[in-house]
Amino acid sequence: MSTLDALSFTQQAWEQVLAKAKRALVYLDAACAESLHWSCGSGRLLQAVGGPVCDLLEFGPQAVGGGPGQPKAVFVLSCLLKGRTVETLRDILGRSHFQYCVVVTAVGHPAHLTASHLPAGAMAELEGQQPVFEQLEEKLCEWMGNMKYTAEVLHAPLLLAPVAPHLALTPAFASLFPLLPRDLKFLNSARPDKKKLGSLAEVDASTLTPELLLQIRCLVSSLSAFCEYLGVREECFSVGTFSRIIAADLANYAPAKNRRKAAAGRASVVFVDRTLDLTGAVGHHGDNLVEKMISFLPKLPGHTNDVMVNMVELTALQTKEENYTVIAPGCLAQSSDIPAKALWESLLTTKHKEALMEVRRHLVEAASRENLPIKMSMGRVTPGQLTSYIQLFKKNFRAMESHCGLLQLGLATVQTLKHPQLAKWDNFLAFERLLLQSIGESSMSSVLNQLLPIIKTFSQRTNDDYNPEDLLILLVYIYSVVGEIPTGKNLDAAEEMVKVALSMAFSEEPKLSPLLQKILGCEPEINLTFQKARIAVDELFELLHDITAARSLMKQFKSVYIPGNHTHQATYKPLLKQVVEEIFNPERPDPVDIEPMSSGLTDLLKTGFSMFMKVKQPCPRSAKVGVCVGKYSGTHWTHLLLASPPLKQTLEEGLMRKCPSGLELISKRGFQVIVLSTRLLKPLNIPELLFATDRLHPDIGI
Repeated sequence: MSTLDALSFTQQAWEQVLAKAKRALVYLDAACAESLHWSCGSGRLLQAVGGPVCDLLEFGPQAVGGGPGQPKAVFVLSCLLKGRTVETLRDILGRSHFQYCVVVTAVGHPAHLTASHLPAGAMAELEGQQPVFEQLEEKLCEWMGNMKYTAEVLHAPLLLAPVAPHLALTPAFASLFPLLPRDLKFLNSARPDKKKLGSLAEVDASTLTPELLLQIRCLVSSLSAFCEYLGVREECFSVGTFSRIIAADLANYAPAKNRRKAAAGRASVVFVDRTLDLTGAVGHHGDNLVEKMISFLPKLPGHTNDVMVNMVELTALQTKEENYTVIAPGCLAQSSDIPAKALWESLLTTKHKEALMEVRRHLVEAASRENLPIKMSMGRVTPGQLTSYIQLFKKNFRAMESHCGLLQLGLATVQTLKHPQLAKWDNFLAFERLLLQSIGESSMSSVLNQLLPIIKTFSQRTNDDYNPEDLLILLVYIYSVVGEIPTGKNLDAAEEMVKVALSMAFSEEPKLSPLLQKILGCEPEINLTFQKARIAVDELFELLHDITAARSLMKQFKSVYIPGNHTHQATYKPLLKQVVEEIFNPERPDPVDIEPMSSGLTDLLKTGFSMFMKVKQPCPRSAKVGVCVGKYSGTHWTHLLLASPPLKQTLEEGLMRKCPSGLELISKRGFQVIVLSTRLLKPLNIPELLFATDRLHPDIGI
């Protein structure tokens, strides 16, 4: 079981694509390109193609077609083969000279049946047919201009972008986010009065919008393929109302029934709502270097997780901004460089200071192997010290080529340490700690009054002050960590003052960032008035109040805040840590808030009989494999976020505090944990997902 993980699963899926890619023009969409980037690397695909780099193209309406000497095309797509995707396929084929076309989709045929409203097709699939794919194959031949040409449509589970063997992301679902009470207004608008939804607890798959339901079905289809690869029968659990919908859909996924009967192993799949703990996603508690890299460095174009590393330092060019775009950027993913990959995985699971020492150690060892004139220095690791080691490789092309991956990670470390946002990160951390103490000692109105002086307009701000986006992060932090708050005149008055100050700050911004444009609903060239800003701020505070009620339905996970006392300061306790403790706490055989999902008649009968007699409910720790699905950031879980403290440390801390024998229990049982996240979160992602994303109507290309 130890060799079966997210990385090997994804690499196996890409082998199906590589087998079809010889001498072909290959078109990839962004999500599949990101999966390739983290699992095999573009070099592996180019090797399979056997042609120049220009044979890899971005899939889209503006993509160039194939010329007379390019008869073969392979399209690798992460989405349903419907709507705009099919229109784009038709347009590309129409302006090309292809005679052989292969379309690989990451979405299974059952999800296509749902999207095509073909219930009768389910019976055909049981007989080994795939009617949706077969119909598209005929269309592809028609669009190529000759029905005798060859077209293939096949499914390969390219869901995951494996950041590490047991930590993987789902780029195609980066915008998937739990619903909030505000979303009930839209769902209820199409329902009769007697069937209005009273709370999120009443929402199920039948009440969702068609787009969101299809997006969930696509995710479930891919997760089922992953469980099939692992050779396990999954037992699904949920923490939160939105997770319950996804977990129930996977538990009752009809195409998986035969597969589950034949499975030799068992897996517990735990889904967790990110909205139950946004504190960790926007907070700066994490002492993890990778978290800061992801937050500070610019995004790699077309990617949701990787970043650009400026490589000019290794060239003869001057380190001026105009030269930055001359040299191709480096990145964090090092799928084909084994030593660099080992360093990257180490950085994911170590604290900041330990990570710096690890980077220095790898650079020193690499320089020593190449007989470069390195001067050893101990003590504190500084950006200048790391830069001096990296510069040693500059004039030795062979050494630079051999250790290119390591040098990219080294430069990423230097650029993170030198970034101006690093000082602000420490300011955030100090203010968050102050807020934690204030929450336990005073009312919410007093906490907001502390925030008021730092809300400044553009003319009042210095570089050290908080900008409007920073203020949104702090507001989410405050409203998430406090949980449910009693209303009153003092709170209303404090919120009113914050709203006025925030509206003034927004309206006086000379140039709104793309995120603020989305949140405030205005174009960049249009001046934002105070009145329009105030309307947007009022809606923003409605969503903040929704956040405070996110844990209202929880019985055990009611709070992520631990009040201080005479010996300890108030602290934040990540929900992920609480979930792990609960799963491996032998004193709690039936975790209350980790809800098992029924699948099939047997489970339903057990649930029914449990009302009259004691029936043992499934428990996540009873399986050999644990798959955690959510969205994760620096401090714990959710879309699946990178844990900081990293996953290994979070597991160890959580187990050792309430269950000292927990690690021994995992070791004896050979328990394997695989973490899946929609993306690696940085603090600024949360305001976008909360305030500027249509959660009910995701863009699925239909």
